[in-house]
Amino acid sequence: MAEIGILGAGAWGTALAQVAATAGHTVCLWALEPEVLDSIATTGENSLFLPQVKLSPRIRATGHLADLASSDAILAVVPAQFMRQTLSGLAPHVRAGTPVVLCSKGIEQGTQKLMTDVLAEVLPNCVGAVLSGPSFAKDVAVGLPTAVTLACGDSQIGARLVELIGIATFRPYLATDLVGAEIGGAVKNVLAIACGMAEGRGLGESARAALITRGFAEMTRLGVAMGADARTLAGLCGLGDLVLTCSSATSRNFALGYALGQGQSFQEATAGKRSIAEGASTAPALLELAASKGVAMPICEAVAAILAGRVDVAQAIGKLLSRPFKVEAD
Repeated sequence: MAEIGILGAGAWGTALAQVAATAGHTVCLWALEPEVLDSIATTGENSLFLPQVKLSPRIRATGHLADLASSDAILAVVPAQFMRQTLSGLAPHVRAGTPVVLCSKGIEQGTQKLMTDVLAEVLPNCVGAVLSGPSFAKDVAVGLPTAVTLACGDSQIGARLVELIGIATFRPYLATDLVGAEIGGAVKNVLAIACGMAEGRGLGESARAALITRGFAEMTRLGVAMGADARTLAGLCGLGDLVLTCSSATSRNFALGYALGQGQSFQEATAGKRSIAEGASTAPALLELAASKGVAMPICEAVAAILAGRVDVAQAIGKLLSRPFKVEAD
């Protein structure tokens, strides 16, 4: 039995807390929202982000980062744009050598840095890992079969992490390519918005298949340019996650795109939502990162332009459909 710390009590953080508890560990789940702390303490459920899922009594919710100090491993599940701030708050309390598994999918705005870069800057004495793959929080929390990638540069620590959080219905596959795992997770969120828009506009299944396939080519180009292994991106954390989030309204990014495709503004589509569609924040940072690497990403560029209000959905679709014909391998 180990003590697992979870940073962030959104739907995904809560689901991972449930996984760790099911694996037999004690779990300290840090939440920012007082109503989440109250809900877990009084009802045993996270009614705000993961309602109707009874949580294990092994999970203890806290509002104090210092309570994670004794954790044998920490899973960081706060939104990507808040990762630096949250890790900085954790820094005085975390022990050197503690594995920190990054479970958020995004690129930091302003710096265009991956979450592993942020971790290395803020907690240089910790061991970084990335957890990513096709997984919806509710499925994981209720024990439906799920497979993900766990990437860690230290294969021994990675294997230990797999042992810690792997259970029969939650199967982490070990990898060493952190960059590939991060790029896959970040880019697929932006592409899911594109697929949601296509669905909202009624463009058909063929259009979605084309977006997934050509989007995967964009993902792979950027990943390889950043030193990732193309085989990583063809796995669970790349293609697998892309297929899932581009095919289901359960995906927050797909749902955002669908609303935009239906004619809603970004403000209308996100009004009243507590959960964050990471792709909306990632899109501009992704395009800046791609430009710095000389990588063309026309689908992601179209999404970023729509989100920024520079074009509407119809204009973006027209621009994509009027692009010159090319060799598929390019």
